[in-house]
Amino acid sequence: MIEFILNDKKVTTDLPSGSLLLDFIRYEEDLKGTKIGCREGDCGACTVLIGEVVNGKMKYSNVTSCLTPIANVQGKHVVSIEGLNLKNLTPVQQYMVDEAGTQCGFCTTGFVVSLTSFCLTNETPTYEDAIASINGNICRCTGYKSIERAALHITESLKNKSTDDIISWLVEHHFIPDYFTEIQSQLSDIQPVKIRENAKILVGGGTDLYVQQHEKMVELEITALVQDEKIRFIKFEDDICTLGAATTVSDMWDSPELNQIFPKLKEHLKLVSSQPIRNISTIAGNFVNASPIGDMTAFFLALNSSITLEENGKQRTILLKDLYLGYKDLDKTENEVITQLSFEIPTKNTFFNLEKVSKRTHLDIASVNSALKIELKDDLIQKAFISAGGVGPIPMVLSKTGVFLVGKEINAENIKAANEILQTEISPMSDVRGTEEYKRLLLRQLFYAHFMKLFPEKVELGELVIRRS
Repeated sequence: MIEFILNDKKVTTDLPSGSLLLDFIRYEEDLKGTKIGCREGDCGACTVLIGEVVNGKMKYSNVTSCLTPIANVQGKHVVSIEGLNLKNLTPVQQYMVDEAGTQCGFCTTGFVVSLTSFCLTNETPTYEDAIASINGNICRCTGYKSIERAALHITESLKNKSTDDIISWLVEHHFIPDYFTEIQSQLSDIQPVKIRENAKILVGGGTDLYVQQHEKMVELEITALVQDEKIRFIKFEDDICTLGAATTVSDMWDSPELNQIFPKLKEHLKLVSSQPIRNISTIAGNFVNASPIGDMTAFFLALNSSITLEENGKQRTILLKDLYLGYKDLDKTENEVITQLSFEIPTKNTFFNLEKVSKRTHLDIASVNSALKIELKDDLIQKAFISAGGVGPIPMVLSKTGVFLVGKEINAENIKAANEILQTEISPMSDVRGTEEYKRLLLRQLFYAHFMKLFPEKVELGELVIRRS
């Protein structure tokens, strides 16, 4: 039995735990404001809010309900567009009207929900964050400028928002209904999540699984790993950072410690899908999906990460790069579960960067991606780890290229020589995302971009690119 709060009432269901939240909202509760669009997490028409108690306070995130199994919302608060409505329009709704932010209206509810999630965050409101909150919502009518203007007005209306008691402030200023103030106490009456030990299907975020196997998944009893606090954590001990396998991309985004370690972390994570997907996608899910172009896989491969796998209480640890044996072929038994990931915390002499090329900035998979970690001493490279995706059947670590760079200075001559070795390590295929030649060129450009961004005083574009007359 799954139990949660939907808008202002407690609901229970004995549907299979793999059933989708979107279908429950529309067909079991007859709330049709949450739209069915792509069913792949791309359009944002099905966006809802999910609230849970984190560190003693309610935290809300916008998610795509078309990819969210109901197991993921046990003991949580789900808010559809109907749950945001007041007697009069909320400021978010009113600004959308005032700026003509809606035409056909199909996508509008998703935009309103996502912009409301922006209002509910604990951070100081900025226009950039308002726009980021809707990067998972697509509109085919307006051209977006009217919605962007509405987002600007919403941001300005939050200038005096209290960060001590956000929900009460938003209720007082009519952004959300007053029932929100009672939700935290009501959630305490719901039975805590029980991880079903006998469930055969373990699901992280499900953001790819439900796209590939929708009809099968909705009939299954599953265990939602994002509900398992034992494997959803970020901790630091000595010089090692360890992340639980069910840690989401947004958990990384929100971690002050990770943002201190990786000053450009948010810039890198913006390349990973969209906010509603990042809010539910797990790092281990990205690994076991085994896509050659997994963004988080590329990120952690370059950090020379190790993973721990467990089966029947027995654990073993391997390097992440050794997980991949061939296309969709893993060094992992059927019943083994990744429980955590570890990597050495970068020092002041460590430099890291992630690059990705895709047809769209958000909500798109890579044509080619790459990450680089370099350790320096006395201006010489001591260690170099380069990952690459989309240029072979598996996510790759370019070991020969890394070995070549060790002991060398960072200059255009050495980088171009390293690229020659890099090209011998990859075997891209021509497909819908580009020809073999195009992907080789992309990886070369991303490889160069790592050094140009990390060491602009040492490397310039003109030194790397051969100009042809």
